[in-house]
Amino acid sequence: MTNVAVVYYSSTGNVHTLAEAAAESAGKAGAEVRLLKVAELAPAEAVESNPAWAEHVAATADVAEASLADVEWADVLLFGTPTRFGLPAAQLKQFIDTTGGLWFQGKLVNKVVSSFTSTSTGHGGQESTLLALNNTFYHWGAIIVPPGFADPVQFDALNGNPYGASSVSANNPANVAEANLAAVEFQARRAVEIASALHRGFAAA
Repeated sequence: MTNVAVVYYSSTGNVHTLAEAAAESAGKAGAEVRLLKVAELAPAEAVESNPAWAEHVAATADVAEASLADVEWADVLLFGTPTRFGLPAAQLKQFIDTTGGLWFQGKLVNKVVSSFTSTSTGHGGQESTLLALNNTFYHWGAIIVPPGFADPVQFDALNGNPYGASSVSANNPANVAEANLAAVEFQARRAVEIASALHRGFAAA
């Protein structure tokens, strides 16, 4: 069985919704799945100053926080993050920065990785955020599996991002389109399929 860790950061809930859809899709594809958030780094007063942020933190209190053991366990890592000035959120980046020990031991080599994001506006840095995450995965020696244009869902007017599923929130925590959910579901399914094929290939070699 393929192990999948969906590791994400979400402040008001859009990326969390995408992450849940990715986790469900990976499970339907036959994987064992862990849905994991990263630690919140923002001060409590910043969270409390935004009602939607505070509500989301409370609503997801039971979601387990990701650990390095989860990263080592996973065959597939699906990372989700909102965009912060065209870059991944600091919360997710901080977690990724703790993987140096695993990298040094060669335990990240050949893991299948893929990423998804959400922005408040169209053309708000979606592609640059996903490409920035890929820079880390090159160093890991991981195998990046993007959705590409490998499924009709990618040609929907609300998608069309070959780097990874993305949505435009318009600062509305409930504003994830069905087409975006379909895109991240396809992306997760594709990552599981590729990882499974790699395992079979390595076993036969």
